[in-house]
Amino acid sequence: MRRSTFLAAATATALSASLFTGLAPAQADGTTGGPVLSDADGWYEPGLVFVTAHSDSPLTRITAHFYPLDAPDGAPEAGSTEDFTQYSGDDARSGVWRAPVHLAELGDYRVTVDLQDASGATVTGALSPHNLRYRTILTISGLTATPSVPDYLHQQVSVSGTVVAQDPRTPDTPAPAAGTPVDVVADTGLGRTTVTATAGADGRFTAAYVPTETSFRLSAAPLASSSYPGAIDLSTYPDQWLHTTQAPVRFSASTHALNLKQGATGTVTGHAEIQTTAGWQPLPNTAITLEDSSVVAGQTTTDSRGDYTLRVSSESPAPNAELFAGADYMPFQQVATQPFSLHVAYTTHTDMSADLTDGGSLKVSGYVNYEDPRTKWPAKPTVTLQYSKDGRTGWKNATTVPLPIRYNKPLFQETFARTLAAPDTDAYWRARFDGNPDLGTSTTEPVHLYRYATRITGFHASPNPVRKGQPIDFGGTVQYKKGNTWKPLYDGGWPTLYFKPRGSSTYHYVCELDTDKNGHLVGIVAAKQDGTYALAVSRETGDHYLRSARVTDYVDVR
Repeated sequence: MRRSTFLAAATATALSASLFTGLAPAQADGTTGGPVLSDADGWYEPGLVFVTAHSDSPLTRITAHFYPLDAPDGAPEAGSTEDFTQYSGDDARSGVWRAPVHLAELGDYRVTVDLQDASGATVTGALSPHNLRYRTILTISGLTATPSVPDYLHQQVSVSGTVVAQDPRTPDTPAPAAGTPVDVVADTGLGRTTVTATAGADGRFTAAYVPTETSFRLSAAPLASSSYPGAIDLSTYPDQWLHTTQAPVRFSASTHALNLKQGATGTVTGHAEIQTTAGWQPLPNTAITLEDSSVVAGQTTTDSRGDYTLRVSSESPAPNAELFAGADYMPFQQVATQPFSLHVAYTTHTDMSADLTDGGSLKVSGYVNYEDPRTKWPAKPTVTLQYSKDGRTGWKNATTVPLPIRYNKPLFQETFARTLAAPDTDAYWRARFDGNPDLGTSTTEPVHLYRYATRITGFHASPNPVRKGQPIDFGGTVQYKKGNTWKPLYDGGWPTLYFKPRGSSTYHYVCELDTDKNGHLVGIVAAKQDGTYALAVSRETGDHYLRSARVTDYVDVR
């Protein structure tokens, strides 16, 4: 039996059941156990009608009458048939009866049925719950797929068949359904791919499909078109199950272990190949994946030559994983694997404060910490103090300072401190945590530390003598020594003016003077009394300059 017959039979059975639970079955009036109509339908068989009925006595006569759906009540029938033969059932009391239908026009028709059984009980004009779809039926025959077992070298499947039109008025003379569009469907169980083709003059069609899974079900279905308006479209039955061939795969990896600093990225390179009937050959456009169970830590794709470069982040969620070439769902290739591991030196943070004393000693203090709980301190961590003339190159080690561990926890600062004689009082300084395989090296930003000798030349007060209350102007030049050259000090010197009255042995602070771009003194004070003015570069007013010798000038106030 064709698939459409099975489907219709199943539909009729379900409808029959619904009649007993929902609709009232058509039964002889005033009788008990007389004929009962369950359904009358075409079952997608052109030119046939199937009647499902039962009775307590064998059914002896069945007549079906057909009326256009738009015909009013009382309109004459479009045709009838009583040439029924039993199609299924154990005996004539229950089953399905079949008869040919001859109607002049295609369309949908209401169906009423007259039934009579051997006891004489009759039913007249019982209305079927379904209409008769008296239409052209489009089916597909000879569905074939080549190759039937696609492989890596033969991936494209050519699907072909013939679309046939059966007019119910001439059911025994099927004809090619030229111009009919056809949907060729590949169903993998996870999704459907549809390719549309068009039947030629002989009803033949051809479509191409490249499988995306190892197994898939092929079917084809004609589509309604202007060539056959109102036609009934039936899919092919049975469907065709196809299976692909998965070829062995192999690939190389430049390393099976990476050692990275936290935040860095490493690379793995290699070449993938697939085995075919022509031997091993490059495998292009295939995924190379770094994965641990369901965690994907990195992925790339081979190029046209089968080569690949995989970038691996130090933040990889799969430090102990495998490299995979391909995936389980690939229809034409197997999966190959390589072991892989990742070791990370986690980030540390180092901070330093440093200062040069007037005597040229370097005082340093600072801390080191880390954030990631997956790491730990080395047994004896150290910090190295380094210096450079330009802060970029030529770094030299001054000393190594132990880093005592007090907390041994993430985010807790472990401190260090050291005072040493600086080998250079004009240099850039930094602190470097030396790290270990589990903790990365970290270095502070360079700090420029310097101390310059200073002097004041040509210091004098004018006018001298001066009237009381009149302004006193101070002259002279403030300088600092860089290398072997004395240069004007005009930024950060702020020399300090002191005054010692005549007869006193003690100097008192007066004010800070300024300097111009040439280092010349700028400042005025009011004359109050006779005495000596003194000027010096104070340590408190310029962190980068050493205290100068004090210079003096006596002023006579009248």
